[in-house]
Amino acid sequence: MEHMPAGLRVKGKAVVRSIDRISAFVLRYGLVLVVFWIGCLKFTAYESKGVFNHASHSPLLAWAYHILDVRDFSRGLGVVEIAIALLIAAGPVWPKLSIVGSLAGIGMFLTLSFVITTPGVWQAGYGFPALAASPGQFLVKDVVLLGAAIWTLADSLRYVAGGNGSAPQTSQI
Repeated sequence: MEHMPAGLRVKGKAVVRSIDRISAFVLRYGLVLVVFWIGCLKFTAYESKGVFNHASHSPLLAWAYHILDVRDFSRGLGVVEIAIALLIAAGPVWPKLSIVGSLAGIGMFLTLSFVITTPGVWQAGYGFPALAASPGQFLVKDVVLLGAAIWTLADSLRYVAGGNGSAPQTSQI
């Protein structure tokens, strides 16, 4: 095994730390952007219909349509999603708020159960594992968003466990 000069090892570690900070920022705020944007869309008629097509087949959410109409359910979901996004975004300043948002995000992305309950998820004529473009491929992306929410939870817990309940003392995001 070839030995690397000490100067290159130091620069390599600095590059890795920079990439780590950038990836943490993109992961956290990419998740925030997606959840916030999707939350805002819940106030539109076309998104309300889309939500109904998925949620009305879910044993976890179908009951809500006995209490709320399609638009009100979607708007309520939008408010929740926007709140989740804002709580996750607060992580670098208020990690305890981000813990709450991250846990809520994890719960939201566990809607992967829709893959099982929504008609048309599997490509007609092929079945499992061939996902239909919509809604199958639309729903499976939640696996990555679930992973991002779990990461923001761990990141915020790391700050709080380190005694930094209000703001991180490191330059990492």
